Amino acid sequence: MAPAEAISKLKEGNGRYTNGNLQHPGQTAERRTELAKTQHPFAAIVSCSDSRVPPEIVFDQGLGDLFVVRVAGNVINDEGLGSVEYTVDHLGTRLILVLGHQSCGAVKAARETIAAKGKAPGHIESLVTAIKPAVEATAKDDLETTVKANVKNVVQALRSSTPILKAKVDSGEIQVIGGYYSLDTGAVTFLDEK
Repeated sequence: MAPAEAISKLKEGNGRYTNGNLQHPGQTAERRTELAKTQHPFAAIVSCSDSRVPPEIVFDQGLGDLFVVRVAGNVINDEGLGSVEYTVDHLGTRLILVLGHQSCGAVKAARETIAAKGKAPGHIESLVTAIKPAVEATAKDDLETTVKANVKNVVQALRSSTPILKAKVDSGEIQVIGGYYSLDTGAVTFLDEK
């Protein structure tokens, strides 16, 4: 599926979700049996782990439709990057959406930790480190500006990742865009569709 078509499909599904007209497509026993043989997700979503933002529900999609990589703060590490590369290289996925959301706890924690010149406990510090560039770039702004800056940073990291993604982005074979989910309305705003 072409990236523009995939974006339209996500927008339509999010519209159904926000209007309360969920169709729950592709969630039948027949679909499950069909997918036991192979999968061809039309989009990859790099999303926050937040329990309030499940991409399959937010976009009203079914089994096999989305290849989802979830980590707090929708940051990307080597394992997440490898997962995205896998879906692009082996499954033919042509759209990657980095989905941030309103009131992201990971971004808030990173802002607070950095402002206090402290260190987060345990492995949470790895999230703070990953989000730090967005925090520093938006230090005088509000949380939501930092959330969106973090999304844009991850989009750029994916677009420029070699050897697999950058070449496919440059050739137009795949598209990497950002999105922002409103907890209040359920609506996803697409930040960059270039």
